[in-house]
Amino acid sequence: MIVQSIMSTDVKTVTADQPVKDIALMMIMDHISGAPVVDADNNLIGIISEKDILQHMFPKLEDIMSDTHFDFENMETNYKETMNVKISEIMTHGVDSIDLDMPCLKAASTMWLKKYRRIPVTQNGKLVGIVSIGDVHRAIFKSCMTS
Repeated sequence: MIVQSIMSTDVKTVTADQPVKDIALMMIMDHISGAPVVDADNNLIGIISEKDILQHMFPKLEDIMSDTHFDFENMETNYKETMNVKISEIMTHGVDSIDLDMPCLKAASTMWLKKYRRIPVTQNGKLVGIVSIGDVHRAIFKSCMTS
């Protein structure tokens, strides 16, 4: 079994110049935890996740090391400011991707090693789909139960 046979092709994407509020709304409305970031030609340039959004509000390491007291509840108000930041400022750059013809179990191994729950699928640098660890599990389960 290869990735192409199990991947999702209806992938929600964003562009780097969109405000974070666009992806935050998409996450809430579509029940997703992140999305690939593509350019105008559908080339994969990054990924943005809930973790990236929340991490933007965290105190910096230097601040923590200075033994400063933090009012974390008050810091939640920074969320509103984060919504107006461009996705390019907080997204993960240089994101890994896998090929269409990669064996499913190799894709799952790659995700496990990198601690990913899902990974973009590209062909010649262009986003063509996404595959999750759950997609791999379902495909293997179905394969074993029907044979």
